[in-house]
Amino acid sequence: MAEQAPIKVFITGACAGLAEVRQALSTHPDIEIVGTAVEPGKADQKLAASGASIVLHGSARGDRLPAAEIESIRHATAAPIILVTSGAAGGLLGEALSAGIADVIMLPQLTDALVFTIQKTAAMVAARAAGPTMALRSSSSEGKVLTVFSPKGGVGKSVIATSLATQIARRCGRRVLLVDLDLQFGDVAIMMGVEPEKTIYDLVMTTGELDPEKLAGYVIPHASGVDVVPAPVRPEDAELVAEDRVGRLLDVAKETYDAIVVDTPAHFQATTLATLDRTDRLLLVASLDIPTVKNVKLTLQTLNLLHYPKDRINLVVNRNMSKADLDRKDVEKALELKIAFEIPGDREVGLALNRGIPVPMSAPRSAVTKAINEMADAFFERHAAKSLDAARKGAVKRPSFKLRKAA
Repeated sequence: MAEQAPIKVFITGACAGLAEVRQALSTHPDIEIVGTAVEPGKADQKLAASGASIVLHGSARGDRLPAAEIESIRHATAAPIILVTSGAAGGLLGEALSAGIADVIMLPQLTDALVFTIQKTAAMVAARAAGPTMALRSSSSEGKVLTVFSPKGGVGKSVIATSLATQIARRCGRRVLLVDLDLQFGDVAIMMGVEPEKTIYDLVMTTGELDPEKLAGYVIPHASGVDVVPAPVRPEDAELVAEDRVGRLLDVAKETYDAIVVDTPAHFQATTLATLDRTDRLLLVASLDIPTVKNVKLTLQTLNLLHYPKDRINLVVNRNMSKADLDRKDVEKALELKIAFEIPGDREVGLALNRGIPVPMSAPRSAVTKAINEMADAFFERHAAKSLDAARKGAVKRPSFKLRKAA
């Protein structure tokens, strides 16, 4: 495979931190800085001749779009514009989207996150240029990635992830990998009652190319039939789990497992974005309270900016036994999104957490398990011929791994 050429980036404008961005990108092997200009209106010829694929425009104000400067850039080049700002965002995201800005980056930002945003924008442009045949990846012949995300902690995200993985394995008879991507404070290992002898940190730090056989040596088999990749034991190890290694992990897992359930942190970061790129179904978890609904609204706006398909988003409401829930219809109206699944409040959840047993195994007749069953059945048909429960009562057998040949 031929090595991809660096993405050509032209930097315009000015804001706090933009000089550091330029310095960081200038030494990155995937980026080529082809020019800079503080005032794009005075550098239209330079910009037009640069052959830039992406324009990064710095703006010191985050409360409004620099419309005149954006117009000057568009007069010189058709390259997509990524707005970089160090000011408070306010309503800038919505305004930028309406104006056709490809993305908005708030500084300070990690270099890897900046590069990921540039690469994502370049890929979107290439996909549009190639036409509908280059739409987002199809997974009809591969395992499905189900990502569980919430912009607010404490809404039951990890409970849903562990329960859903368990029921897809037990009820639907599928091969399931559960990945804890909440790298600093992940609780999947505790909730599944497994000892994290090896974690995602150990997996990504191995030398050489990751393949299915190597992946099999780092997963922890669970009695439910689920294989688990826990979060790092030490929070400081999270920084060493790079998004490209997470992407490779998911790509390999899609060749081996029927379902990959990913539990995520309560904020967007590079590894989360790499996961979204490979996600077939995004389960956006919310509770029916104003702070959470507000954060979910902002999440949906961000996903819109990332051009994430709305038809892949499933809104999951966890009622968690609150007596002050907002009205369902009001929430759907505010979010402009129908509720796909509802998880009722149930005291069995707390008991399951304390036991380190997934809810469907701790309380198989509970209302929560019934709701999780509906979710599992919605994503996978049940295999009537066999049950993984019976298959895994004896010695745990590893699946036969075969790496597909590249097309």
